[in-house]
Amino acid sequence: MIWTVVLLLSLLSILVVYSAVVALAYRYKEGDTASYLIKHIFIMGSGVFLMYLIHKVKYTYFSRISQIAIFLAAPLLLYTLFKGVSAGEASRWLAIPGTSLTFQTSDFAKLALITYVARMLSIKQDVIKDFKQAFVPIIIPIGIICVLIFPANFSTAAMLFLNCFVLMFIGRMNAKHLWILIGSGIVVLGLVLLIIWNFPNAIPRGATWKARIENFSKGDSESNFQAEQAKIAIATGGVIGKGPGNSIQRNFLPQASSDFIYAIVIEEWGLISAVLIVFLYLVLLFRGIKIANKSERTFGSLLAVGLTFSLVFQAMINMAVAVNLFPVTGQPLPLISMGGTSIWFTSIALGMILSVSRETENEEKGEENETA
Repeated sequence: MIWTVVLLLSLLSILVVYSAVVALAYRYKEGDTASYLIKHIFIMGSGVFLMYLIHKVKYTYFSRISQIAIFLAAPLLLYTLFKGVSAGEASRWLAIPGTSLTFQTSDFAKLALITYVARMLSIKQDVIKDFKQAFVPIIIPIGIICVLIFPANFSTAAMLFLNCFVLMFIGRMNAKHLWILIGSGIVVLGLVLLIIWNFPNAIPRGATWKARIENFSKGDSESNFQAEQAKIAIATGGVIGKGPGNSIQRNFLPQASSDFIYAIVIEEWGLISAVLIVFLYLVLLFRGIKIANKSERTFGSLLAVGLTFSLVFQAMINMAVAVNLFPVTGQPLPLISMGGTSIWFTSIALGMILSVSRETENEEKGEENETA
């Protein structure tokens, strides 16, 4: 079922991205849309292949790898803040030597942290209610990684923190500790908003965050250009859409092939496609939860549900931004938005989920053979 969802979303991605990159192609490639299409097909194809390779690995190995990955993530994020490739007033990328590709270190950190938290929760089950033995060792790496992501990418840091909170809740951590964490989070968020509102330049990208919140709250077309163009695309798409390649708003939306690709999908393919995409992500969520329930090991269950929730939650946020329910966040739509290494990290996450499923099926077959 997950493979079917991945293939359907990937196919739709290729069709929509080929249409959405027209403006980019004329701006940077003299109208050569084929080069964008070939690159995207290569990245999607290699992503599916990478997913296949990862799903063949026994998922318990990811627990060990996460110990190394979490210690690599922090210095990588720190280096990115000071020496990373900048775009849109934020240093989020590191260039891959010898290639034209860049990757967001936050993508790597997100995968490492979720896997590490799943590992720690599974190890600490015997003392999971204890503050010093369970809560502190788990919350420290969460805090470090989220704080390092925060200056360049507030939305990713907030989503990752929420994702880890959900994992801790599912992992049976003490409810009192979680309530303290919620209260602390609200206080910190309130202080950040207070600083941004009164001293926007005191925090990196504070002025940008303030402008996005103000634009969202005002809702007028002059201050909220991207959301306005997305709404026009959605409204003119109707139920059945204008047809593949017939988008008009792709020429006006600054991020038509990435952050706002959902609006282009609706414009060309209609409301029917919008509902289908939401349904496919919900199927992915359902299957991830089912895999988690069937896994006999705590780590496997937490890993599957943590990674599934991360992907689906990101998708829902992206779609909410496209229909103007949320302020602009800069989150791509997993498996659909045009991207580079972000697609590969998504593929790795899906491969890890499938690895849990594969091992669970093998264990069930082994038990059936022993019974027979």
